[in-house]
Formats: sequence, structure tokens, C-alpha cells
Amino acid sequence: MYRAVHMAFFGSVVTPLVAALALFAATAAIAPALARDRPLTVVTTIAQIGEPLRVIAGDRAEVKSLLGEGVDPHLYRPTRSDVIRLAAADVVFWSGLDLEVQMKDTLGRLAATRPVVAIAERLPPSLLLTTPGAAHDPHVWMDPDLWRQALAAAVETLAGADPEGDEFYRTRAQAYFARLGELNSYIHTVVASIPESARTVVTAHDAFNYFGARYGLDVIGIQGISTESEAGLAAVEGLVTLLVERRIPAVFVETSVPERHIRALIEGAAAKGHTVIVGGALFSDAMGAPGSWEGTYIGMLDHNATILARALGGTAPAGGLAGRLAVPAQSGGRQ
Repeated sequence: MYRAVHMAFFGSVVTPLVAALALFAATAAIAPALARDRPLTVVTTIAQIGEPLRVIAGDRAEVKSLLGEGVDPHLYRPTRSDVIRLAAADVVFWSGLDLEVQMKDTLGRLAATRPVVAIAERLPPSLLLTTPGAAHDPHVWMDPDLWRQALAAAVETLAGADPEGDEFYRTRAQAYFARLGELNSYIHTVVASIPESARTVVTAHDAFNYFGARYGLDVIGIQGISTESEAGLAAVEGLVTLLVERRIPAVFVETSVPERHIRALIEGAAAKGHTVIVGGALFSDAMGAPGSWEGTYIGMLDHNATILARALGGTAPAGGLAGRLAVPAQSGGRQ
């Protein structure tokens, strides 16, 4: 039984410690529901799930995220320490839609022993964007209204795992979702200030399509929705032509994606007599540093919207929605 549990849950990860944890995980699933004499242990893949749930759950849950600042979830493979943390969790949340594709098998095995919820997959398919290959775009958190609905599914799971905290979770979730409504209004306002001819956002990969669809921006990524794809020379040359023809003033790098293709665009446009600047670094697949405003979900989108508006000729306060941003002085646009 020891070896069977180990192989079924962890596949090729073979150490006595991990095997013991796998046995613990399997037997824990058979035990009665935990009495809430301790905080619920919650593990999430991305911080865009973990940080909001940390706010909502308060001291009723200990919420930790596996992927930190600057980490690309498309490419991330779970480490041995990740597996240990997952095995000790009461509840696990991930985004899904093949965002954490390298973790999919591990999370699938874990689902046999405890709640493991892909929150973006709880949304109706009609609300999801698709790619030319018919895959769903996984970057749902770029639309705070859709992400609110996905987080609501996580709150339902928390309440189910900790029934005594049901009212607590729901009350705090309502307050947090009101803050998301304020964020949504702010983004609409600053994006609307961008001249219509300048509402084109060029980034390293297609992480901003939900953002563009919600706020009326034409979003173009050099790579596809996954950073596993590579940008071809023809794609880069085509984007250089677009930059020149539309007189687009700025392009944007991403904190979790290498800059080389963006630099190629700038050099290509310069060779054709059009100056393009880096409008700033946007948070796409990862948030900012823990403990910073940009390291919160609301702060992440506040940063992105403010940077975009200022760089593309719109009007946005340097400090953003909450006056807590440190927007680089070289960002274009007006204050």
C-alpha cells in the first residue's frame, strides 16, 4: 500500500520523505472533516489567487502561494518542497485552463485526496476568451469582474471546508469584491482618457486580452497566450510595421517575461524612423514583491492601468488609484 500510494500520487518523485507525505495525504482524506481548532491550510499556485484569499480568509486560514514575484506559471515545474506543501494542505486552488500546464498532473493526483479547485474553470465557457486554436485564454485575472466571479468559487470551497466560518468568509468577500468594483471604475476612467488613436497595447505575450476586452484596448502580444511559444521573425517584422503605421508611442515589457523581443521591436521601428519607448514594466503572469502595493492583486492592476494610461497619452495620477504607486518618471502621457 505504501508504494502504491506513493506512485499514484507523485509519479516519478521518489524519496522516502515524499512517499511518507503521500501516505499521510491519502489517509487524511479518509478521516472525518477536521475540527477547526486550527486555521485552514490553503495552498494556491499563483499569488493572484492567494493574496485575495488571504485578505478574505483573515485568521481563519493560512494561505500560501507557490509561485512568487517574477515567476512564469506557464513554465513552472513543482519542486520537491512544493509537493510537500501541497501534501500538507487542506485545500488547494489553482487557476487552470492550462496556465499551470507543467503542474497539471501533480494537481490532478492531489485531487483524489482533498479539494483541488481550478477557479478559472468554474466560470461559464461563454465568458472565456479563446485563441485561434480554440484553446481558452487562461489570463482571466486581467479582468477584475471575471476574477471576482472566479474568486467567489474559491470562497464557496473555503466555506465548505470550514462551515463554522461560512458567514465570516462571505462577509469579508463582499467587502473585498466592493474594492474590486472601485478598481474596475478607476481603470475604466484612466483608459478612457487615452486618445482613441493610441489605444493599442503591445506586450511580450498575449496576457492582456481580457484586460483589452474589458476596457476597450487593442492588445497585441509578440508571443501567444503561453510563453512556451516562440515569436517568429515575420511576427516581429509585422509588429514593427504596425508600430510605424499607427505611430504607436510606447511598448511594454513584462516582469515575468524576457525583454529581447520588445527590444527588437524598438530597434526595428527606429530603423524606419519612428521612435518607440518602453512605456513601463507590466505585471502579467506574476504580481509584484510580497509586502508591496504591487504585490497585491488590486495593486497589480492599479499599476498596469496607470502605467498604460500615462505612457499612451492618457491622464492618470502618478500614485494610481490608492496613491501608493511608484510610477517611473519616464512614463509618457500627462499627469
